[in-house]
Amino acid sequence: MNREDIWKSVLAELELTISRASFITWFRETSIADMNDGVVTVSVPNGFAKSWLQDKYHKSIVRALRGLATDIREVQYVVGAIDRPMPVLRPKPVRFFPRPDVSDIPQDRLELRDTVVDPESGLNPRYTFEHFIVGSFNELAHAAAQAVVQNPGGAGYNPLFIYGGVGLGKTHLIQAIGNEFLKQNPGRRVRYMPSERYMGEVVEALTSKTMNDLKERYRAVDVLIIDDIQFIARTEKMQEEFFHLFNSLYERNKQIIISSDKPPAAIPTLENRLRSRFEGGQLADVGSPDIETRLAILQTKLKTRNVAFSEDVIRCIAETISTNIRDLEGALNRIILRSSMSNAPIDAEEAKRILNQVVSAPRRFTSYKKIIRAVAEFYDVSEKDLINRSRRKEIVKPRQIAMYLMRDELKCSFPFIGEKLGKKDHTTAIHAFKKIMNDLTVDPTLEVELKSVREKIYTNP
Repeated sequence: MNREDIWKSVLAELELTISRASFITWFRETSIADMNDGVVTVSVPNGFAKSWLQDKYHKSIVRALRGLATDIREVQYVVGAIDRPMPVLRPKPVRFFPRPDVSDIPQDRLELRDTVVDPESGLNPRYTFEHFIVGSFNELAHAAAQAVVQNPGGAGYNPLFIYGGVGLGKTHLIQAIGNEFLKQNPGRRVRYMPSERYMGEVVEALTSKTMNDLKERYRAVDVLIIDDIQFIARTEKMQEEFFHLFNSLYERNKQIIISSDKPPAAIPTLENRLRSRFEGGQLADVGSPDIETRLAILQTKLKTRNVAFSEDVIRCIAETISTNIRDLEGALNRIILRSSMSNAPIDAEEAKRILNQVVSAPRRFTSYKKIIRAVAEFYDVSEKDLINRSRRKEIVKPRQIAMYLMRDELKCSFPFIGEKLGKKDHTTAIHAFKKIMNDLTVDPTLEVELKSVREKIYTNP
């Protein structure tokens, strides 16, 4: 396998485990730049992407690479590329379940969405109204989206605020609005932006003192689409910048489209001035799909990929996976992958066996409060000291451990972690996470401590 095939296999595995928006945001324009003496160097497009992969996806990347070869011991990240010949990857000597070469599987079947995202708009052209399945759980949001396309910036639908749980199609719907708007108005400007990337651009602009240029670039759009706005609500500075951007676009009748995992009133740290503006437009919720809609979604996905399964297999998937569309699609990917590996049709019994491995997989649940309590007990400090602004030396390490675990176990955002532990800035949480991650590579006793803390987290009531 050359390094391009290796990275395709890694992306194939990662893409099944993270959200569609995150995959496109952080893994677009990445590649393996170099492999030498067990060290893999991953090329990323910019410094913010480098920091994000290191902080959030490093373990998953290492795990996927080591699944392909035993001699990989370290993964590094660089901005740009290194021009060096690529050594042949030494495969594992023994594997009970051989990993398929994903590059040999037709891409229209596996649909790994190595998408050609429009660099100007940030939109994925695959997200269209034609591929969006409408049911009772999302018909209001769909109707509102259609109204926005017909009259962008019009009264009653500006802003359009779509909310609902994870994996229910919010990203698809809001991008479909942008794609349809550009289709009808080719000369106009649309900008789709996940809030995490927007925050990254603001941080970079503040650092490089180019904030005015960034503001002008955003204010020039006709339709602004922000995904997962709840993350912006974690910091006052981000809210302030978005407030001014919102006002600038709204006053010129430019359309603003926002998605969130909860309605404005339920975002606890959202400022009142932003909440009132969000609620001043159209709010539309997206719920969980019913069985008929899940069947329709599966049929559409199979038709798009030119794959055929029996009705029993399709119904088995739809009845087994009832949580959200993302899980439904992930289950379908597993069935397609297994069918491609075996070169044989999958029957309902085999599909049920495959899906039971997912549904019955043990899951551990916790909360940030349990993490703080466990850390405090292990290091014999008070919870009050951890969550307050205490700077005593004996508090520093436990607080950093708590920050690391909240990120590693719960994938909490850095602003949220900083807010819950000492009212700290998000940069403090980032520093703590990186420090503990680095210390783990040189201090074996720290790994033992973390193991003990994790046991407290998941065994204590």
